[in-house]
Amino acid sequence: MAVPQRPPGPHGAPEPRRCLVTGATGYIGGRLVPELLAAGHRVRCVARSPEKLRDQPWAGRVETVRGDVTDEESVRAAMEGVDVAYYLVHALGTGSGFEETDRRAARIFGERARAAGVRRIVYLGGLTPKGVPECALSPHLRSRAEVGRVLLDCGVPTAVLRAGVIIGSGSASFEMLRYLTERLPVMVTPRWVRTRTQPIAVRDVLRLLVGCATLPDEVHRAFDIGGRDVLTYRAMMRRYARVTGLRRRLIVPVPVLTPGLSSLWVGLVTPVPGAIARPLVESLRHEVVCAERDITRYVPDPPGGPLGVDRALELALRRIRDAEVATRWSSAATPGAPSDPLPTDPDWSGGSLYQDRRERAVDASPEDLWRVVEGIGGENGWYSLPLAWALRGWIDTLVGGVGLRRGRRDAARLRVGDSLDFWRVEEVLPPHLLRLRAEMRLPGLAWLEMAVDRDARGGAVYRQRALFHPRGLAGHLYWWSVAPWHALVFGGMARNIAVRAERGEAGTGRGGTGAAGTRASAPSAFRAR
Repeated sequence: MAVPQRPPGPHGAPEPRRCLVTGATGYIGGRLVPELLAAGHRVRCVARSPEKLRDQPWAGRVETVRGDVTDEESVRAAMEGVDVAYYLVHALGTGSGFEETDRRAARIFGERARAAGVRRIVYLGGLTPKGVPECALSPHLRSRAEVGRVLLDCGVPTAVLRAGVIIGSGSASFEMLRYLTERLPVMVTPRWVRTRTQPIAVRDVLRLLVGCATLPDEVHRAFDIGGRDVLTYRAMMRRYARVTGLRRRLIVPVPVLTPGLSSLWVGLVTPVPGAIARPLVESLRHEVVCAERDITRYVPDPPGGPLGVDRALELALRRIRDAEVATRWSSAATPGAPSDPLPTDPDWSGGSLYQDRRERAVDASPEDLWRVVEGIGGENGWYSLPLAWALRGWIDTLVGGVGLRRGRRDAARLRVGDSLDFWRVEEVLPPHLLRLRAEMRLPGLAWLEMAVDRDARGGAVYRQRALFHPRGLAGHLYWWSVAPWHALVFGGMARNIAVRAERGEAGTGRGGTGAAGTRASAPSAFRAR
């Protein structure tokens, strides 16, 4: 069915669109939302856990709805009144069966978009190597290509943007490049470091995604997108070393490291776990270079063209240095399954819940105490037995966990959904409560709660709970094996947090008590910019 072209807005500019963004809790989606708002569009975000968006600085300017792209009914509701639907979700690192999950989710998304009269779908996929049979592609690249085909076949005008390595502060690709280069002055590397690739800066990706919102209705195809430079991964590591002032890296490629071994190696050296490193590594096995730049017919390059690798690296490093990392690759991970219990559940569903409780009166204001609490983790550490925390992090890394290397997104402030070393922020209510859910490898579920209250004299009371829900006999044995250390680890933590607050040491050097964010949703007509 032919769709009439939307008339231009005032002064000939395209009329603002009503945009649906999936994956808004992820790396690209979380950055796309403010760019769409800045362009004058109205935005609705769909997320499995909408509470993870409430502390975003733009949360009060969008409508947020709960939904899952694999749930047809929630997708149907989310599509109502939408002009442009962005598909920015993937089953990255979710184990076996992800290809079928991706296929089913894309089919539901396309069918519901057509039924709702959506005018355009925009999908960000992966740049695939030319001349390589699909059966020879990695499962993840193959799935990205299939998702693009499913959306193109759904009957809605669709733009598929295919990108390779994305360079930006907090991206998994950038973190892998950064840590490999900084930590290994001499590297024995897999042969994929000699493969040519065409990286693209995240700001160019966002510019193109925003531009796709106002594409003519007849545009219905895939586009290759890339930056200015075509170079090998080895050259990219050397560029990084040069930009950061490091000595030239000695890189010796060897043919013996398979993608599986390579991902384990990357997982040990960088904060990127093996499960996420593997698809990144597999995407580097084949040359991925743009075969065309047709997107520039519709979304022109900015003055000077797209960013080159050196400039993209400089901008990413500046964001990190200035603590302005808006989103990180680890933001996309979900803190437990929706069915997982919470430590606040009544009677704990008949299951066991071990607890270690600590409480201290603190001769400081609640605000000073909260600054110390919110500054925990990352470079500030965990306020007790650094060697013990480091050892636990190494053990977790060796068994395939995330370890302590993820650090913090921001040195002073936390928001729901942030990764924090091998924890994730499950709840933060400044200046009162911080609850972290463990993401290290454990035979059970674990939380760490830190609460700040005001006593009758205006001083502060610090309350701390470590909670553990064991899974099977192994879980019970684990708790009792580490229980003798709790007095040193958790007792020392409570004591040192109190001492820092009394000394006025916030631990971050930046101050600030954080912001509670907003819980309100916009009305169903979408909030205007």
